[in-house]
Amino acid sequence: MFRKIAFTVFICTLFSTVFSQTQTQSKTLHAVKAQQPPKLDGKLDDAVWQNVPIATDFTENFPDFGKPCLHRTEVKVIYTDESIYVGAYLYDTLSLIRKQLTQRDKERFQDVDNFSVTFDTYKDKQNAFQFLATVENVQSDVRISAAANGGNGDGPAGFDYNWDAVWDSRISIVSDGWIAEIKIPYSAIRFSEKDVQDWGVNFGRFMRRTNQQFYWNPVDPKIDGFVNQSGTLEGLENLQPPLRLSFLPYISLGYQTVPTNSGTINNFLYNGGMDVKYGINESFTMDMTLIPDFGQVQSDNVVLNLSPFEQHFTENRPFFTEGTELFNKAGIFYSRRVGSTPTGYYNVLQLASDSGYSIIKNPSLTQLYNATKFSGRTKHNLGIGIFNAVTAPMYATLDKKNGETIKIQTEPLANYNIVVLDQSLKNRSYITFTNTNVIRNGNARDANVGAVNFSLFDKKNTYNFQLNGKYSTIKGDDPHDGFATFTSFSKVSGTWQWGVYNNIESKNYDPNDLGFLRSPNEFKNGAFITYNQFKPSKTFNFRNYNLNVEQINLLQPFSYQETHVSANFLHVFKNFWDITLIAESSPAWSNDYFELRTPGRVLKRLPFTFLGLAGSTDSRKKLFVNYFLGFADFSPQPNDPFYLTRLGARYRFSPKFSLDLEEERQDDKGNFGWATFDSAGEPILGLRRVIQYTNTLNAIYNFKARMGLTVRARHYWSKVHYYQFYDVQQDGYFTKRDFIPGLEENFNLFNLDMFFTWDFRLGSRLIIAWKNALGPDANIDGITYTKYGNNFRQIFTVPHSNEFSIKFVYYIDYLQLKKKKT
Repeated sequence: MFRKIAFTVFICTLFSTVFSQTQTQSKTLHAVKAQQPPKLDGKLDDAVWQNVPIATDFTENFPDFGKPCLHRTEVKVIYTDESIYVGAYLYDTLSLIRKQLTQRDKERFQDVDNFSVTFDTYKDKQNAFQFLATVENVQSDVRISAAANGGNGDGPAGFDYNWDAVWDSRISIVSDGWIAEIKIPYSAIRFSEKDVQDWGVNFGRFMRRTNQQFYWNPVDPKIDGFVNQSGTLEGLENLQPPLRLSFLPYISLGYQTVPTNSGTINNFLYNGGMDVKYGINESFTMDMTLIPDFGQVQSDNVVLNLSPFEQHFTENRPFFTEGTELFNKAGIFYSRRVGSTPTGYYNVLQLASDSGYSIIKNPSLTQLYNATKFSGRTKHNLGIGIFNAVTAPMYATLDKKNGETIKIQTEPLANYNIVVLDQSLKNRSYITFTNTNVIRNGNARDANVGAVNFSLFDKKNTYNFQLNGKYSTIKGDDPHDGFATFTSFSKVSGTWQWGVYNNIESKNYDPNDLGFLRSPNEFKNGAFITYNQFKPSKTFNFRNYNLNVEQINLLQPFSYQETHVSANFLHVFKNFWDITLIAESSPAWSNDYFELRTPGRVLKRLPFTFLGLAGSTDSRKKLFVNYFLGFADFSPQPNDPFYLTRLGARYRFSPKFSLDLEEERQDDKGNFGWATFDSAGEPILGLRRVIQYTNTLNAIYNFKARMGLTVRARHYWSKVHYYQFYDVQQDGYFTKRDFIPGLEENFNLFNLDMFFTWDFRLGSRLIIAWKNALGPDANIDGITYTKYGNNFRQIFTVPHSNEFSIKFVYYIDYLQLKKKKT
């Protein structure tokens, strides 16, 4: 979280606005066509680089916009029939250049200088491709889009850091700085087929020792947007989009042991499949994955979920994280629905428990047969996206203990489909239509959700109006239709920014077959006001103050739910330490219509106030520390404080090796929540103390630019102790009842993920993985081991499951293969 605070500061400088809307005159650079490609060696001494126009005079973006870069930067662009080349000479004091090795796409927050180039190939000022190389030649690439509903992966809204292209770069260190030479094949990007075309372009330079970001065409933090502040690359003639056809076959082998109460299950793991990428024309690409293997992904951060809503997990599977920004634009695509846990998985566990059957096989994930993505943008800036996936029917096998087995279907054959039409308009405006559809075999539930998103900016980029509408249709045993709308009007210009919004979700609005929504039936009004200080002062590099007020009502029947007030105050000091003050409050008794798991029933919630203090030290130093301290009070209930403490430390032992440890403790001494039902089906409320510990260790060792080892260990422990139980009245208030023993919980999780990754050639990769976790039937006695230290030691005495696997992925480019044969 706290590294993201530092990142937020940088992003705010890019995408916030102030009163003045006078933009700097856009710069222009002429690209030169070369008959022969240069030798990619990071030296720029080939004849083709001589007498080429130079982009220079870079301007500081952060922390002090407008100042010229004190170190000369010169950039040239040439192109051939197959690729575009960017050569950058970054003058600097050799001993001051930061050179830490990082993983691909992980250069942020690391101690390393970098250079980037951004191409807006359709010049729509909304969508772009960014390519970045560090001084150690570690690559990063980003798809930038006009996202309406948040970012993808770990980036901000509209920045897709999970997108990976196949391109090349070379770096050389020279006596007066460093040189970056980048080759971007046309197959890595998309553009229109025209005789003569201009692209939007910008070049960036980041100097880590001073945390200064510079751009060739000034990127003013006082102007909303990043791509719209690009310069122009002219002179691109007779570009012929190539045949974009590549294959990514893979093979994986492994072994798995899973200890259970009925014996250890041993499995040999083997799989093979292929990803195919095909450029249908100059603008559109189809991606397919056949029999994918998603075993080598990071384990989920599972917690003991006491809420009435499901837990939301981050997507870690490459096919669903790369190039999906168009499908995520309407906010109704949650890719973890595809290939998730079969709906009958837990029913089988319950059946085995009740009947005494032993489980021979009960897959916890649904097998994916194939998935396809089709996406692109026409010369008229119409984005088109089609996504389709087919999952296999899943079955569980149980032994009746007399030699007879039974087979139960836990998930039917299913087809998942998304269609998106996204039209870019003038002034960074757009209108988007999205439709998601899920069809399951037989009489199982089917679903369809349609959405229209409209975003309008005025000519001066001062105001924004959004209007979104969604409609869901569910067919099956419980057919129902529902709708949702979102409307907002905001001022996106000025050191003072503000906005008002309204969100409506009908009682039967249900996007959860392919989307994610915790609770429908909502009528919410909100307003916010924000102050940004962009110009550094004597004390601060940046300050941000934000106040948000929301009133939430139940829509059907219309009734009051909650008033929520939140405020955040972020300060970044001159030494790049930061501190954030957080305040949240629900000042009046609120009505919770979901906690009791009983339709039509309400629970009265106490007023509360939460205060938090967060901050971090200078991340440029070897030792980086971040912290979060939180306290909440529920009035008028006595002796019910909530405490949150989080402390993290990262130490960089060398440019290759770093260690990161984070510990979090939550202690809620007055937690009210649903505990169970009585014999008549009435909900019973419990007053309980909930303690949660989370310890996460990350170790990273990078042998070289494209070879690294990562180790991640996470232990989570949650203990629930009940003080008192209550019957809930019809009005939501509650009265004491007899104590119910046996409902305490002691929940432990441990995951160890280790990945060795070697990108041995462009697009090709070898991955060796080891995953260790507590066995599914492992149990730690929470009554005997009540303290965290004792509990933690016990996780090493109970059975663990282990999985070891090797995966080999090889990239084949059809054009390169054809050229070699010729």
